[in-house]
Amino acid sequence: MNLFSTLSLSQLFVVFFTVNLFSAYESMAQGPANLEGQVFDSGSGEPLLGATVFWTSQPTRGTITDENGFFSLEIDSLPNVLNIRFLGYEPISRPVNEKAEFKSNKFFLSPEEMNLSEVVVSERKQDYNVKSTAIGKNEISGAELKRIPALFGEVDLLRSIQLLPGVNTAGEGTTGLFVRGGSSDQNLIQIDGAPIYNPSHFFGFFSVFNPDAISDVALYKGNIPANFGGRASSLVDISLREGNTQKLKGEGGIGSISSRITLDGPLFSEDASFLVSARRTYADVFLGFSSNESIRENQLYFYDLSGKLMWRNGEKDKFTFSTYYGSDFLGLSEQFGLGWNNWINSFNWDRQINERMFLDVTAYYSFYKYKITVTDEDNGFDWSNYFSESGGKATFNYVPNENIDLKFGLHSQLYYFARVDLEFADSENLEPFESSTRVGFQNSFFIAGNAELTNNLSVEAGLRWSAYQQIGDGVNYLYENDDPTIDGVVSDTLNYSFGERMKFYEGLEPRLALRYLISDDLALKGSFNRNFQYIQVASNSSAGLPIDRWIPAGKYIDPIRSDQVSVGVFKNLYDNKWELSLEGYYRDFRNIIDLKQDANVLFKDNVETEILAGDGWAYGLEFLLRKNIGKTTGWLSYTWSRVYRQIEGINQGLPYNPRFDRPHDLSLVLTHELSDRLSLSGTFLYTTGVAVTFPVGSYVVDNQRIPLYDAYRNNSRFPDYHRMDLSLTLKNKDKGRWWKGSWNFSIYNLYGRKNPFSYEFRDIENNDINFDSGEGIAVTSQRPGVVMTYLFGILPSVTYNFNF
Repeated sequence: MNLFSTLSLSQLFVVFFTVNLFSAYESMAQGPANLEGQVFDSGSGEPLLGATVFWTSQPTRGTITDENGFFSLEIDSLPNVLNIRFLGYEPISRPVNEKAEFKSNKFFLSPEEMNLSEVVVSERKQDYNVKSTAIGKNEISGAELKRIPALFGEVDLLRSIQLLPGVNTAGEGTTGLFVRGGSSDQNLIQIDGAPIYNPSHFFGFFSVFNPDAISDVALYKGNIPANFGGRASSLVDISLREGNTQKLKGEGGIGSISSRITLDGPLFSEDASFLVSARRTYADVFLGFSSNESIRENQLYFYDLSGKLMWRNGEKDKFTFSTYYGSDFLGLSEQFGLGWNNWINSFNWDRQINERMFLDVTAYYSFYKYKITVTDEDNGFDWSNYFSESGGKATFNYVPNENIDLKFGLHSQLYYFARVDLEFADSENLEPFESSTRVGFQNSFFIAGNAELTNNLSVEAGLRWSAYQQIGDGVNYLYENDDPTIDGVVSDTLNYSFGERMKFYEGLEPRLALRYLISDDLALKGSFNRNFQYIQVASNSSAGLPIDRWIPAGKYIDPIRSDQVSVGVFKNLYDNKWELSLEGYYRDFRNIIDLKQDANVLFKDNVETEILAGDGWAYGLEFLLRKNIGKTTGWLSYTWSRVYRQIEGINQGLPYNPRFDRPHDLSLVLTHELSDRLSLSGTFLYTTGVAVTFPVGSYVVDNQRIPLYDAYRNNSRFPDYHRMDLSLTLKNKDKGRWWKGSWNFSIYNLYGRKNPFSYEFRDIENNDINFDSGEGIAVTSQRPGVVMTYLFGILPSVTYNFNF
């Protein structure tokens, strides 16, 4: 038996031994009795996270419900009155006698009918931003997400996250996230605990997340809890909503470029539910109506399917299974094809061991495949590759009292990067390409605690130990002086059998956050985070492409280490209607990789010959003003930041800015309820232009003008980017029918700003950038020129949304 399977079995034994141990403890434990219960939405049956629960006799001491709506509250005296409060819902008060102590209790809250038009329901306490230790954390509820103006009538999760402070993008038409100086591959984006490696459709114009299926999303960019790890920059934690346990419901939309449908409801009983969601574009249908034959032969589409099953077994166990499948394809006149697929599965088991101990077990599988096809008799080929991550995670949550919350557990991950599958149309004329598999196995053990030390001081501390090894089946190439970057000539190879260790890394990842309350609505916070990342992308593009090459740590590539210090001031105004925060951070990177000039990583197995490694750092200030309650809601964010890399062999060894260094970033998001049926939303964005390398001259070879670049990287910039979007939503009159609909009218880029997507340096003939010499027209003039491409002018869209 090899090492990683032995560790997996031992960890499985630890989980079940601990479950049995605390089950035995449940029957023997002595101490103050607790009242246990769960809080649900009366309409949908979904559990409510963050509801406040307290006794009438002790109104200043209470607890909040967890993600399963569960709470455990120490009994003061009985009989007593239990109070439950949740923003946007009718509060309830229930008499409790001695009989309730010995059973679990269910409580159902109903939405406040009078306030529905003025309240944005948030999945957290309304003073959470001040009272909690969370720093560098932002949340967007499903309701807020749907209010933001859409591109092509399609609401997009990652595009909405880009409107938050500390988050940049590489440019228009991309969904890559660049958080506090980190590149897009340094973000852990997960759905119900399962990672997704390419979160975009349509080359980044859309993300893979159907907004109708999303419950909530949390972005951690400062203090990432110790029970999460694996990425150096941030965590985007997305939860699919559970199905309705009371009755069958549905919602969807028919838009300008895509349509979607979501169904959910009970499954056989009120203890089980299902949710299924589907979405597809029909751009390829419109291409078929073109008068141009070459355009009619093109293909361009994506579709995705997602689902979730939930089953409660009694009062103490809940099981969920989530799945997602998405597919994209681009075909150009049967000459070129590019497609990619995501397939993700996640199984979760929540167990209440006793009144103070809870268990959360997750097993997942994430698969990503991409393929390139070039149709040509002489130089055609089919190139495909896939990789996957399988994992299991067990988290124990121990709550000894209302002031202390302790989590500990383990997380195992197996990375598998398959051999490239390459077939040539004419194998005699092309040199074959051989690649090797790459396998990585990682184990992480963590412990984290949150404690109220005094009425004013709260601390969240954690420690994560990660151990990673590259294992066989695999190959290590050997080079002169053990340096692959000098000339890239292989002197020998070492072959490793299945499960044999090739390289080992390990590291401690301490996490610490402090919160000091100056008053009930004003707090100072600070944190320190260390993260290790054992896989990263080697790419010529910082925007993120479907064919980006993921590289695991190994003999020549060390893992990334990221250290971040952040401090902040958090203030609530006007009885928690407004939230105000100002955060500053400094982040230090070690072992960041970048590519040599004109590097080729797609058709090379020993990619270490194309890669250089060095250090990086980033710092910035983030301002956020947010209004959650009232007819007008939204936020204003501003970020000032700088990002630097310093790698020997790039930019003459001097510090340089990566493409996503954008010092100024301003976003304004507003939604106003004009009436019960009519609402208006708008966004405005302004950012500094991306950093780029422009040529310093040109030269002519075979009558072709070739751009000339110097040795300095990203020493120029695109013009500043700014844009305004508007969206108007009109609800149909509610006539008491089972079907309800609304119309959404959106305008993307309201004032037609031509934001550059790319610049091309080439010869312009006859003063016409579209001149085609192949049409037989004589060339009378020729001059070097710069051609700017922009993606969108004013772009209106209409979407009909419905629910039943």
